[in-house]
Amino acid sequence: MSPPLQRVPYQEPSTTARDAHEGQVVDITHPFHPLYGRRYELLTVRQTWGEYRVFFYDEQGVLTALPASWTNAGEADPFVTMARGRAHYRPADLVQLATLVAQLGASVNTGEGT
Repeated sequence: MSPPLQRVPYQEPSTTARDAHEGQVVDITHPFHPLYGRRYELLTVRQTWGEYRVFFYDEQGVLTALPASWTNAGEADPFVTMARGRAHYRPADLVQLATLVAQLGASVNTGEGT
């Protein structure tokens, strides 16, 4: 039988590079997001869930991640730029919604949803 493992507190290696975003801020620029117009200290930008996201702590200290394109840290969504606040939904989102409604309607009609 091997001896039990000892737990050692984690210590950051001295060769670890500091985050390049230290001291930078990020503005929420998506016109329909509830945090629109607010500014937060940027922790990092990482590619997660197939897109770049910004990470920051909100007013309650909760770690929050948003698509970088919804902030001044990323490229703006072309549709949001062209619509200039006149359209509440992107066409691609409406197509997805219509597909979901059709699927739900079909499952209710065939009794699959119960």
